[in-house]
Amino acid sequence: MYQTLALLAIFVLIYSSIGGGVERSPISGPIVFIVFGLLIGPFGLGVVSLGLDNETIRLLAELTLALVLFTDAAGADLDELRTTWGLPTRLLFLGLPLTILLGFGVGVFVFNDLSLFEVALLATMLAPTDAALGKGVITNPAVPNGVRQGLNVESGLNDGICVPVLFLFLALALGHGGDQSTSALAFSFLAEEIGIGVVVGLSLTTGTVWLLRLCHRRQWISHTWIQFPVVGLATGCFATAQVLGGSGFIAAFVGGLLFGARLKDHREGLLRAAEGTGDTFALLTWVIFGAAVVGPAFQYFSWAILLYAVLSLTLIRMVPVFVSLAGLGVSLEGKLFLGWFGPRGLASIVFGVIVLNANLPNGRVLAQVVVWTVILSIIFHGITANPWAKGFGRRWKLAHGGLSGEG
Repeated sequence: MYQTLALLAIFVLIYSSIGGGVERSPISGPIVFIVFGLLIGPFGLGVVSLGLDNETIRLLAELTLALVLFTDAAGADLDELRTTWGLPTRLLFLGLPLTILLGFGVGVFVFNDLSLFEVALLATMLAPTDAALGKGVITNPAVPNGVRQGLNVESGLNDGICVPVLFLFLALALGHGGDQSTSALAFSFLAEEIGIGVVVGLSLTTGTVWLLRLCHRRQWISHTWIQFPVVGLATGCFATAQVLGGSGFIAAFVGGLLFGARLKDHREGLLRAAEGTGDTFALLTWVIFGAAVVGPAFQYFSWAILLYAVLSLTLIRMVPVFVSLAGLGVSLEGKLFLGWFGPRGLASIVFGVIVLNANLPNGRVLAQVVVWTVILSIIFHGITANPWAKGFGRRWKLAHGGLSGEG
């Protein structure tokens, strides 16, 4: 245990020192994390020995996603979304459902042994995009601001939107409805999982906002402790909803939306430290993913899995983007750019762990499809992010008379 802890601590120390340089290179952070994990895992030095269904991975991944959901929702600029509503709204409310629908159709064709609900689960698990893997695009000032905002808002909100869809299909796949009809099962699920999650998220966040405002007026919040309220609230929303039988992810997502809306003037300072904690958790999750998952994935390789993974990153993502952006005046390269930079990452991995632990008949197959899709996404999106972002930004400026990347 101490050997593993020492290796992780030294790795975090080294990467935190050179992270800025890595982000400017063709190699993304997650690639470095996974390679390190693979090195110390069973297929490398054998220091860490974990399985995809290990409780440690599940807990770390769930807490990481809960914190990311909260901070992404809290940091979403809803005023900016209302101003430039066209692109992110189309991607979220037209492109996302079309992605799940197309992923379902392709999955039915590729995987003959999966049930319809299992295919629907797979399509939902691979629908959310990951802002961290597209950081080279979202933070690059050369890319037009509207494109960066669209991708950022989409990736910040689509995982939260997918959570209730995922749990609905999971309940149907497990047959929890018994003799109930599908509609009755859906109503029961919405009333319990989503309802409890929403109530917990709103209640805890409302109380926390009141407390923080009171303590701010009385100057009780010190610089030392300001980094903890958001982490505590996000974790509290998640864990409380889980204990009460609801969805902790819904609670974290709803709580984050309310927190960001009610504390606009103070959220930046409160979120900064929490985002750092979330990044650290994500780093550890990627390292363990490399150690416990990437090596064994080669044992479960099949051409059907590889085919679906490739189609998920291309056709299944890009066609809905093209359809959803019709009529907005986005150029052909702009649509290709937005369609390609929908990397799959943390949310898909957490969804995969949840489904695997549900003991579905084909749960391991679903998990391996997710694993291979994320591996390919990390490699190809990481390599192409900086070069295409710079080239796209340069061509956009030339086409718009040398203007800055606004619009």
